[in-house]
Formats: sequence, structure tokens, C-alpha cells
Amino acid sequence: MNAKTGAKRNADRNADTEANARIGLRTLFAVVLSVAAMALAFPRPALAHAALVRSYPAANATVSGSEVNLQLVYNSRIDASRSTVVLVGPDGQSRKLSFPPQSAPQTLATKLTKLTPGLYKLNWQVLASDGHVTRGEFSFRVQ
Repeated sequence: MNAKTGAKRNADRNADTEANARIGLRTLFAVVLSVAAMALAFPRPALAHAALVRSYPAANATVSGSEVNLQLVYNSRIDASRSTVVLVGPDGQSRKLSFPPQSAPQTLATKLTKLTPGLYKLNWQVLASDGHVTRGEFSFRVQ
């Protein structure tokens, strides 16, 4: 093999390597673009756990009277029939709250009655539309 033939082979190998690299980059770009397009093309349900965004009474609030309209508003649709809310009174007694059919799918609302003055704790557990259970608690005071 002479120097001219060896140089030609090296040049051919370099050209093949560059061509293969260009084809590899094009293939990688096409695969990434295809995956991104599929991710955008097929709708998915929102995967947001239900978080309490607003309540009445608010956490640490003080309310007056023996009757209070309780309202819990979450950031996503919840399954009210599979959710649980327990009110713990100043005497330590717990009562599970029931909720009539709700007009808004992200809200639980009911009337609390026979409240006596003192500190109340509300424990909630809801099943979100994404299938995840979330829990929380807050307190409020009745005067």
C-alpha cells in the first residue's frame, strides 16, 4: 500500500464517519421530535392532587354563633361520596360530617349546627379525580 492509497482510505473513512454522524443526529432529532409530538397530541387527565385552596371558616379564624356554613374548596374535582370530613369539638368529641349533593365538583359544603364556644379542629380527607387521596386539617374558634 502506498502513501496515496492510505491517505485515500483515511479520507474515505473520515467521510463515512461524518456521514454516519449526520445520519445519527438526524435520527435522534426525528425521534425526539416524534416523542414530543405524541406527548402533545394525546390528551391526558390533569394529575393534580386535590389541595385545599379556600375554606370557610378559614384556618385559625374566629366565628360567632352556634351555626356556621362550612365550605371547603379544592383546586381540582373531588369525589364527595368517597371523601371524609371530621369535626372535633372543644370537648374532644368527633363527628363525621355529611354533605348534600354539591353544585361545584371541587367544593364540599354543609351547615355546622349546635356549635358551642371553643376551639374546633377539622380533619379532611378527599379523593381527587386523579385517584389520589389527600389529607389535611385546620382549626377555628367559635365564640
